[in-house]
Amino acid sequence: MSYVQPTARHPESKKNSLGYTRKEYEGSISTLCAGCGHDSITNAIVTACFEMNLEPHRIVKLSGIGCSSKTPAYFLGKSHGFNSVHGRMPSVATGANMANRDLVYFGVSGDGDTASIGMGQFAHILRRNLDMVYIVMNNGCYGLTKGQDSATADKGSKTKKGDPAALESIDLCELAIQLGAGFVGRGFSGDKKQIVTMLKAAIAHKGLAFLDIISPCVTFNNVPTSTKSYSWVREHMEATATFDFIPHRQEITADYPDGSTIPVTLHDGSTLRIHKQKKKTGISSRSAAIAELEKAKEANDILTGIIYLDPQSKDTHEILETSAKPLNTMDTSELCPGNEVLQELNKRFR
Repeated sequence: MSYVQPTARHPESKKNSLGYTRKEYEGSISTLCAGCGHDSITNAIVTACFEMNLEPHRIVKLSGIGCSSKTPAYFLGKSHGFNSVHGRMPSVATGANMANRDLVYFGVSGDGDTASIGMGQFAHILRRNLDMVYIVMNNGCYGLTKGQDSATADKGSKTKKGDPAALESIDLCELAIQLGAGFVGRGFSGDKKQIVTMLKAAIAHKGLAFLDIISPCVTFNNVPTSTKSYSWVREHMEATATFDFIPHRQEITADYPDGSTIPVTLHDGSTLRIHKQKKKTGISSRSAAIAELEKAKEANDILTGIIYLDPQSKDTHEILETSAKPLNTMDTSELCPGNEVLQELNKRFR
């Protein structure tokens, strides 16, 4: 069986402003289970990158271990990629970003890869606010090792394995807000339109944009008693708001009533128009965002959409005042300026 996409494409296939067709953003054929939500997410990534007119060779995709971490093979086949060891994707992403800050970084992880073995690394990449899009494909179980509950499985939720989850679950969105991410959103793999828009806004955001996307495991965790199943999410999903993403090059011509829509300008000049629901608070307050998540949890609802956004957030390079020139373009004299410079630097700590 071949796992390579067919190369033939219609000569009149739609092209973006760079002259690329959507084919240029695809990868190999997926080997995941038929109906897996992860494939919907990778499809959304392909769509977002194509419509955002990103050059594939300027994109870096990184992952750890797990079903989710296999997915970078299924999108952006002409981009840079690195599959790290379990839970260590944030370290590799940080090193790559330090070496070349001019690329677009996608980190793809799972609820096990991030919320268990990788929790320590996840916490610190949030504190650093690294400029990247961090995606967790969250199914509440370990799909590669026969469906055991993961740390994000909701307490009392009953999977295909039988017994209800006995431990408190970890809410990755709450952690991301508390520890410094400037952009936090939650989505559902069954709602591609919302995911594509969030991905576009996340790419345009400067700093760490965290997306927790619930992606049901059709093999081990798609039963009515599971809070990560298709049926449960569809019945309990509550959107924070609807939103539109307008790239910087596109003129904003829409007219809307005052008080119903909040336009937010992102660092690259793009605009995110957030159409608030009635009686909903803003998304620029950490405490209000966390309160909304807790309120939804008490009501057994799953809050989706952009939950928190700080358009003025500073990324790692601004926080640490690193060189504007990428390290991979520096020569030896710049990277190792000599003993005299080192001694002057040491004097500052005496």
